[in-house]
Amino acid sequence: MKLLLDVTARVERDHFWFRGLRRFVRPLLAQVQAERPQMDILDCGCGTGTNLDVLSDYGSACGVDRELIGVQRARAAGRQVGRATVTRLPFSGERFDLVTSFDVLYCLEVPDERAAVTEMFRVLRPGGRVIINVAAMPTLSGNHSVLAHEVRRYTAPALRDLLERAGFVVERLTYTNATMLPILVPLRLVQRALGLASEENAGREMEVPPRPLNTVLDWMLTVEAALVKRVDLPCGSSLLAMARKPVVGTS
Repeated sequence: MKLLLDVTARVERDHFWFRGLRRFVRPLLAQVQAERPQMDILDCGCGTGTNLDVLSDYGSACGVDRELIGVQRARAAGRQVGRATVTRLPFSGERFDLVTSFDVLYCLEVPDERAAVTEMFRVLRPGGRVIINVAAMPTLSGNHSVLAHEVRRYTAPALRDLLERAGFVVERLTYTNATMLPILVPLRLVQRALGLASEENAGREMEVPPRPLNTVLDWMLTVEAALVKRVDLPCGSSLLAMARKPVVGTS
């Protein structure tokens, strides 16, 4: 995981994929903030805490991560981050208005995956939301899967079932990065045919592309994010969900 943290910390400000993720997530954050202007926010598996800078635009944000190096880097940057696992969050029940988890659940084995979602439900206040992003479409496994220690890639029905079993009511569930599929599908097919790279070599896939290409791909995801604000997409390399913890007596 140290290599993944190193690579992510180096590229997530400028890489088109990370910029796209932030564009997909911001409208959901604004929607929750409209109902709860003074939000307490928890980011589960926050890494070096870069996403806390975005979340802080919408409320009081803190994070947890199990990797000490990530926590240390986050704290050095002035971010409020503690060391903990998402399967045992060190907070009392009904503590937060919003819980987020970006590309964490797909790294967890089944018992821990379910425990993590159960914990997110526990620490949310009634009526609070969870926003989750995960890798999607099992056919897209490739070199990045090695770097990310990927256990699974989700389908929409599988992610919906996971959230509903924990007690959530799913409000948005959409694939994202659909515009990347013409590039990713043949790339990942070739990678699997040739044999997946080692973890060290797989890190090259996350490097920021040359500026002209990065700009074009960034623009493509900007257009897609505008579409996702209005409709749910039927395919894509990621899945983005927003779900609500019901208030007792409602659904």
